[in-house]
Amino acid sequence: MADLRWVTMSSKNDATERDSITFRRLLPHIKSTDVDLAEAYAYPSGYERPWVRANMVSSADGGAVGTTGRTRELSSDVDRRVMGTLRGLCDVVLVGAATARMEGYRPLRPRAAWRELREGRPGAPRIAVVSRSLELPKSLLTEEPEAPRPLVITVPGAPAERRKHVAEHVELVVVDGDSVSPRCVIDTLAERGLYRVLTEGGPHLLAEFVAAELLDELCLTTSPLFLGSGAPRIVAGGPGTPGAPEDLPRQNTPLRIAHLLESDGNLFTRYVRD
Repeated sequence: MADLRWVTMSSKNDATERDSITFRRLLPHIKSTDVDLAEAYAYPSGYERPWVRANMVSSADGGAVGTTGRTRELSSDVDRRVMGTLRGLCDVVLVGAATARMEGYRPLRPRAAWRELREGRPGAPRIAVVSRSLELPKSLLTEEPEAPRPLVITVPGAPAERRKHVAEHVELVVVDGDSVSPRCVIDTLAERGLYRVLTEGGPHLLAEFVAAELLDELCLTTSPLFLGSGAPRIVAGGPGTPGAPEDLPRQNTPLRIAHLLESDGNLFTRYVRD
């Protein structure tokens, strides 16, 4: 759900961004000087399975996408700065196929701003997509110089001809069953040493991870905008909501705030599952 936020950011000069954007920390204690985002969003250490972090953006009244169905209208320079840091820290960016299509995901290339963040690791994170139909954007199947090969996770029922075509451009993993469960996703990533996971949605994939109790934290940008009624939420609604998974239970999962940052009227909350 977030790639168009990234497109705008990647065209800018990294040094100019660092000089012009500052963040204030409001919680757990106020810090009026600039915040080190890499330190603020550092992954925990010592875990034995992938740590799943979601990065989402919403309006002040809870809408997840603008009138175009994309996130561009909710984003900003400061939001893209945080997004760039989160991508630089992770091993893999995980998305659902609908989000990959809507936002035009493509393999990620190394960036100068990531060199220190990714020391000892590949220069850019992998893109991983979950798809039953293998209806993927052409941009994802286009080779990018120096970019890690994307990973696509699907099921045996995916069209055979499409499977053959996709396998020529990405690493294709076929798991058992009629759907790709969050547990299958986690196991697939762990087998490849991809433990620092960043999911960028969309709402249906996020709902599945929440229901499976496999989402460890949520990094939420609250944009100072009203969208009005009808806008979808960052997590797909329950039964009766158009397009929502009908068989997912409602959750009441306690979270704690790890930090709250502010920049240019945007709030950046890092919630960790309690």
